[in-house]
Order: sequence, then C-alpha cells, then structure tokens
Amino acid sequence: MEAILSVLQIGVSALLIALILMHSGKDAGLSGAFGVGSGAGPLGGGSNTERNLTRWTVFFCIVFVVNTIILIRI
Repeated sequence: MEAILSVLQIGVSALLIALILMHSGKDAGLSGAFGVGSGAGPLGGGSNTERNLTRWTVFFCIVFVVNTIILIRI
C-alpha cells in the first residue's frame, strides 16, 4: 500500500509542477506557449481556461495534501 501511495505522490507532484507552471503570471511564462494567458489560443480562451486550470490545480493540491497525510500515518 505504501509503495502505491508513494508512486501516486510522485505523479501528483509532477502534475502539480506542470499545472503551476501553466498559470499565467506577469510575464505569461510557460502558459504563453499553450495560449492560456492570452485571449485566444488552442485551448479556447483566456478566462474560462484559466478558471478551469485553477480548479484542476486546487483539486490536485488537495489530493497531494491528503496523500501526504496518509503516507505520514502509515
């Protein structure tokens, strides 16, 4: 069980890093390559896409925290 949760933790960590880097910032960082920060792009649009990206980031942050707590308890 611990091995499965550890592998899940690594996967969620990598996914969180990618999601956080995709958020638009002052300089539009990595998100500019995918059209997230701009008004139009391959992902549809700025505000709706950014909102969904934020929701996914929060969801995976919660999964990360819960998994961390479970791993500490084991």
